Amino acid sequence: MSILVVGSVALDSIETPFGHTEKTLGGSATYFSLSARFFAPVNLVAVVGEDFPKKYTEMLVKRNVDIKGLETAAGETFSWKGRYGYDLNNAETVETRLNVFENFSPKIPTEYKRSDIVFLANIDPDLQSYVLNQVKRPRLIACDTMNFWIENKRKTLIDLLGKIDIFLLNEAEARQLVGENNLLKAGKEILKLGPKKVVIKKGEHGVLLFSRVSVFSAPAYLLESVYDPTGAGDSFAGGLIGYIRKSGRFTSDSEIRKGIVYGTVMASHAVEDFSVKKLSSISYSDVQRRYHEYRRLTRF
Repeated sequence: MSILVVGSVALDSIETPFGHTEKTLGGSATYFSLSARFFAPVNLVAVVGEDFPKKYTEMLVKRNVDIKGLETAAGETFSWKGRYGYDLNNAETVETRLNVFENFSPKIPTEYKRSDIVFLANIDPDLQSYVLNQVKRPRLIACDTMNFWIENKRKTLIDLLGKIDIFLLNEAEARQLVGENNLLKAGKEILKLGPKKVVIKKGEHGVLLFSRVSVFSAPAYLLESVYDPTGAGDSFAGGLIGYIRKSGRFTSDSEIRKGIVYGTVMASHAVEDFSVKKLSSISYSDVQRRYHEYRRLTRF
């Protein structure tokens, strides 16, 4: 069975101290798909404009991403322009143009509605709920969010969390959501809002996984070169959810912990080049090699 992902496909312009790129492939659903595809088939639902380059759709198809749900609408593709300083954990948004994404209403193709895993990437919580109303009893639902939705759609988001198995957010969003500075306390408070598991992403400082019975901490993979951290969080989610689908053990704490490590591995690949260049060029053996290296780095 496949993974259904609903989110954004974008054209990004990125500047970091190590270079820049213009109008290259980005978006939450894109990074997730190119990461998860190493573990399971991916069905992508998103919208692009008439200006979206054909080479990108061809690349996605060649990498086992089903794009029947990728709608082309009249207008221009969602675009984001951002800048990073030497602190690559924080992006400065220079310009955001929603374009066709502003009126995005996800239409789930019939063959996608029986996907046993659904990943709701960072979109309006109203749209996330709308997607869930179209799918038929998935075995696992995972969800991401951002500070804008926490501030402006808080009630809708909290209502949604009661339906979520794995909720992902970064450390600033976790603190914002429950008004708790300490991440250990924040994670436990977020669990009380309904999700079965909470994953707090801490960038270069790793990841925390919270469940009703345990807390798990995983460090980031050590890298000498980081060029573009834009898609790290979505690449992490792709590795995590992809591995869970591959294992088939959706509620196993040990398998979800392994998924956290695979997510960390996928994020480490994503940030080593601009846009999706690295994610689209590596092989499964590259993923496995880094997974085993991570195990060696963390063994004691």
